[in-house]
Amino acid sequence: MRTLLITGPGGSGRTTVAAATAVAAALSGVRTLVLSADRTDSLGAVLGTATGATPVQVREGLTAWRPDATAGFRDDLAAFQQRAANVLDLLGASRLDAEEVTPLPGAEELTLLRALRDAALSERHDLLVVDLPPTPQALALLALPEELRRYLRRLLPPERQAARALRPMLGRLAGVPMPSEWLYETAARWDMELAAVEAVVTDRNTVVRLVAEPGPAGADAVRSAGLALALRGLRPDVLVANRVLPEQAHDTWLAGPAAQQRKALEEWQETYDVRPVRHLGHDPRGTDDLAALTAPGVEEATSAVEWSVADRLADDGVSRVFVWHIPLPGAIRDELDLIRRGDEIVVTAGQFRRIVPLPSALRRCTVAGAALRDGELCIRFAPDPDLWPETR
Repeated sequence: MRTLLITGPGGSGRTTVAAATAVAAALSGVRTLVLSADRTDSLGAVLGTATGATPVQVREGLTAWRPDATAGFRDDLAAFQQRAANVLDLLGASRLDAEEVTPLPGAEELTLLRALRDAALSERHDLLVVDLPPTPQALALLALPEELRRYLRRLLPPERQAARALRPMLGRLAGVPMPSEWLYETAARWDMELAAVEAVVTDRNTVVRLVAEPGPAGADAVRSAGLALALRGLRPDVLVANRVLPEQAHDTWLAGPAAQQRKALEEWQETYDVRPVRHLGHDPRGTDDLAALTAPGVEEATSAVEWSVADRLADDGVSRVFVWHIPLPGAIRDELDLIRRGDEIVVTAGQFRRIVPLPSALRRCTVAGAALRDGELCIRFAPDPDLWPETR
């Protein structure tokens, strides 16, 4: 199953493009599911069919789904209270009723990720089109499974579960209560669910697509989004230039906006596969309008970008060095920062940051330098004599 993740700056028309892409795929005979987690039914407004917690068939071959974050959050809280019943009773804590629960920040994101996992594992569709939130929130959403799994491993390392039989004895010796079995079981279940979501996001059949309106604001947003995606090891397969004005506008008051659009399109074409989507002259509503947009199809492309490690000789021709190549198009040298922390490296590019586990070979090395060349960050590593086996 192919998964297409569509995002873009707020107001760029990403929901419209997601819906148009789904309609085009369905018209070509592809069984398609379009997924959104927007609180307001903007997807339903574009499709002309209300969407909600129950998947609805928009037309033959096209289904739309907008999962309910409130219901999912209530179910998760009820399950948590059930598992932690003994601890809550010991503390004298009163239980929360489902009717008084409202979703906390982040509940919508987790609901969308869970729906993304469930839909990707389903065999009822050939294509999953996901209407992601605006770019900043979408990037945080894509990073969430990796970050949460990292937090879980730090807070409750899996290797500690091996001592579960000794936990009561250790608790008596230490004089403090040890983590309960349910806590480790819950952490393990969360880790499995997050791993399943992460597998969908990083799968070679998952593609990220950017939508932007050509112009000064759109150009800035695309530059920022491209860098943030690169830091996640992703690159958009297509940049959809939405609401492109007709070229015949040069004799009207639209001449200025049309000229701005042409300039942005020329810049984007140097870096991306740009697919223009024309302006209809009105807001698209219904499947007929969406079909008229001629949204780009889903080619056999991938968004994954390889972070490769090269093994070569140093400048002295004798010493061995490893160079980790990290593509970061649009990065600015003064806004880059690197920190080695144990077996991880913290990469910061402007307002974006990622903590990445080092490849196994580099864990036995020390950082020997770094440079930014032609949109690629090159980090040099030298083998640590205390950790690297001697060669004869």
